[in-house]
This record gives sequence, C-alpha cells and structure tokens, in this order.
Amino acid sequence: MGTTQSNQQRMKPIWVADQGDGTYRNPILHADYSDPDVIRVGDDFYMTASSFSHTPGLPILHSKDLVNWKLVRYAIERLDLPGYDVPLHGKGVWAPSIRYHDEKFWIFFSTPDEGIFMTTADHPEGEWSPLHLVHEVKGWIDPCPLWDDDGQAYLVHAFAHSRCGIKSKIQVCRMAVDGSKLLDEGTIVFDGTKHHPTIEGPKFYKRDGNYYIFAPAGGVKPGWQTVLRSEQVFGPYEDRIVMHQGASVVNGPHQGGYVELMSGESWFVHFQDRDAYGRIVHLQPMSWSKDGWPVIGIDREGNGTGEPVDIYAKPNVGASYPVSVPDVSDHFEADRLGLQWQWQANSRPEWADVGSEEGLVLYAHPYPENIQSLFGVPQLLLQKLPASEFEATTKLTFLPEQAGDRAGLILFGDSYASLCLTQTEDGTARLSLIRGAKRPESHLHADEWEETGLDWEGNGTPENGWAIHFRFTLTEPARCQFSWSEDGTEFQPIGTPFNATTALWVGAKMGIFAVNTRSEHRGGQGVFRYFDVKEMV
Repeated sequence: MGTTQSNQQRMKPIWVADQGDGTYRNPILHADYSDPDVIRVGDDFYMTASSFSHTPGLPILHSKDLVNWKLVRYAIERLDLPGYDVPLHGKGVWAPSIRYHDEKFWIFFSTPDEGIFMTTADHPEGEWSPLHLVHEVKGWIDPCPLWDDDGQAYLVHAFAHSRCGIKSKIQVCRMAVDGSKLLDEGTIVFDGTKHHPTIEGPKFYKRDGNYYIFAPAGGVKPGWQTVLRSEQVFGPYEDRIVMHQGASVVNGPHQGGYVELMSGESWFVHFQDRDAYGRIVHLQPMSWSKDGWPVIGIDREGNGTGEPVDIYAKPNVGASYPVSVPDVSDHFEADRLGLQWQWQANSRPEWADVGSEEGLVLYAHPYPENIQSLFGVPQLLLQKLPASEFEATTKLTFLPEQAGDRAGLILFGDSYASLCLTQTEDGTARLSLIRGAKRPESHLHADEWEETGLDWEGNGTPENGWAIHFRFTLTEPARCQFSWSEDGTEFQPIGTPFNATTALWVGAKMGIFAVNTRSEHRGGQGVFRYFDVKEMV
C-alpha cells in the first residue's frame, strides 16, 4: 500500500529530538525505555532496555546518530518462566546490557527472582537465541559482561536487597568465555554503603589499560552517576561522581551506557525518572580529563562533575540522517502487531486477530481465575507514553456475545482509568468510565469502580454491534481527560480529570483491551480501526 500525504500526516511524530539545525534536545526518547544500554558496531548504534513482565520483551532500537531512533524488534517473544502467564508487576527483565563480541551480539539481564540470563544473535535485527540461564540465583541484578584482552571473561553485577539482603555493593565474577556460566561465586569489588548508597546498574568497560565500572548511586530520583576505576579487574577501585543534577532540571540522572565514536567523541545515554511518563532517555556529551576520568554532560562548576544538557550539538558521526522516532499511531493494516505494542504478560494467539480488513480484533476472554480487575489481566494491549502532552483516539466497533463483554481505551498504572462499552444483562451497551487502584498488599488485585456510566443507545444492536470513538488527552503533569464521540468529530468529555500514575518500576501505559468480566468466552469482540496519537491543537 502506498503512503499517501494523509497517512504521513496521521503518523506525524509528536516528540522529535532532532532540531533540524545540527542540534538535538533532551530527552532523545520521551518514552519509558528504562535502564538503557547502548553499543556502537561500525556506524550503527543499538540500544536495549528493561521490559519487566511485558511481552514481547527486550526491545532492540537502532540509530545512526544516537539522536534518531527506531524500534526494530524484540529479543524475546515471551518469558518461559513459571508465573509469567499473568502480570508480575515489577518482576521480569531488569536492566539488560548489550555487547558485541566474537562477531556476535550478546544481551545479559537478570530477573530478580530467577537468575541471570543471556541471549545472542548474529545480527540484532534478526533472531535471538533461546534464553540461557547463566546463573540461578535470587537478587543478583543488572549484569554486564567484559571480555578482556587476554581472553578471560568477567561479569559485574549489583544486588537487590529485597531478594538477597545485600545492598550498595558491586561484585565481579569470573565467567566462561562463551558466557554460559559463572566460574566462581564472585568478589565484592566496591562497597558504596557510606558514600554511594544504593549503587547499582553497573556497566563494565576497559579503556587505555584501566577497568571502568559506570554505576549510578544515591537512588533513582535524587542520585548521581558514579564511575569506578582500577588497574586490576578485581580492584581496588577508586570512585568519582562524574555527573549530577546540579542546576539542571534532570533529576537522577540515572543509569545508562557510553559509546565511543569513530570521530573520537564519547557519549553517554541514560534515563531520567519522570513519574507517570516513565524513565525517559537522555543523551549527554562525555569527555575525558587529563587524569583519565570521564566527565558526563557539561562541567559548569569546574570540578570534574558534569550536569545534563538540554540542547546540544549532535554527535559527529560523519553524516546527516533523517528524523526517526519509534512508531506510536497504528491503523492496524499490517499482518502483525506494530512493535510499539506489548501485552502485560506472556501472550496467547487467541487473544487477537491481526490483519483483518475491519481492523484489529481483540476477543473478550475472561479475567484470569481469582482476578476481579484489569490490574491482573494479561490481555491488555499497551504501549509507552510518547510525549508529555498529546491526545490518543481510537475507533471501536463493539460486538459482544454475552453479558459482561467489555472493550475500550485504557490509561494504565497503579491507578488506572478505562473508557469502555459493556454488554448489560438486557442486551444494551453501557458506556462507562471505570477507575481502578492497586491494592497496596497485592501484585495482581485492585479496587475497581464505575465513576460515570450511561445506558447508551448509540447506533447499534447486539447483532450488528456499536461503533464509537474514544479519546483521552494528556497534559502536564500527566493529567488525563477522557471523552467520546459517535461521529469522530464532536467529542463529549466524560468523568472528572484523572492523574496518571506509575506502576511498579514503569511509567503509565496507554492502550486498548477486550475482556469478559464474568467467567466465559463466547466470541465477543472489540474491533479497533485505528489508534491515533497526535499533538493537541
């Protein structure tokens, strides 16, 4: 299908880092790519990030200039571990590292309760190998490998106090050269308890004969970037704070990775925690002092500690490249889901029919056993928030088969709101704004209530379905207003404004769903013609 001007307009990105004049603005990705790591191979850059229990997982992003990025695939389709067929909020894939070694791409990551895993690929946009369990252990997190010049291999990692009782320490283990296993129980090489509390997210490098471990400390929001340096892989390590918030508005700034360009420049990619917007991705210039320490950002105070930049000259990669951003809007015309979409847990093919001429068909499967709210439902189809202010609109044709069938638009987090149609006992469609809030003591349950509802006649019947347009607008600071329309032009607000919230370790997510709130599936459908995300006018 050819791309028309209207198609180009409807897919117009709403957050662009490239300023078109040789500069860029931060964040380079205004989306929740938590714990990013980045590498350069030739003139290509690849990034991955945490995906927790959402699937597909381990996103792979590609860039030619570190500013313009495209989501090109996922390294894993599902987490074949016990329990991940329902959402395990806050668990799953934590803080991966990506490397290129021995003509292969490698990703190492931990799940906090199962251990350290590894996968490889000949090319990052191709197939990745099945997950391999490198080390079965609880609470060893944020692993990163290093293959040394002498052929030895090592793995650095941090600890999750909630799982293993250890905190603020960094450990290095000997590792098999093929990455298949660890060869010892590790050596604590740095204790940050006193000066670098909650040090975590280590990334391992070797430069000019020295070993460097880049690791944030001080906590996600109030913390700073620490670098450790030693002439020996097991230390002792010196430490220095190389970037902090300073006078900037970028809190944290938290973990990431650095790359060196063919032009000789060094750059650092990291995240900033913006609450409901998630952990958004920033790019900082990086220099090396005469005594061999990195300085990340701009050293305004002249003491070797940098501060994040807002607008800066783009990296010198020897060429100019067109604007590129991850897809957000979707008109469901392809024969597979767009890469922007993830399920809340391991997916099942019977949840959706992709490639239908009518649009994306989501089937109204029941809640999992003992689940009474959307908080524990795996078949929510969601994506990251792409900007600080925007509007998202979808067209739904609701084709229920039984009472309790429901479909709609959702803004999800520990507190969430959904605008939906529900089949009632008397065969009508009820238009409702439903809210939910996570129960403090539960990973899967929430209290859910109807804020606003009306028995909506609309233009349909149970046999032919009901067509309706749903929308929400989001404004700073993540303030949401839902509305609905019969013709897609005139929208009526419904309910009171809603403050989007985080979920555990992730920002709010937006998307669509179909469920049955009772206990059976008889073929009820929510058919979604489009999902458009635009700047508000």
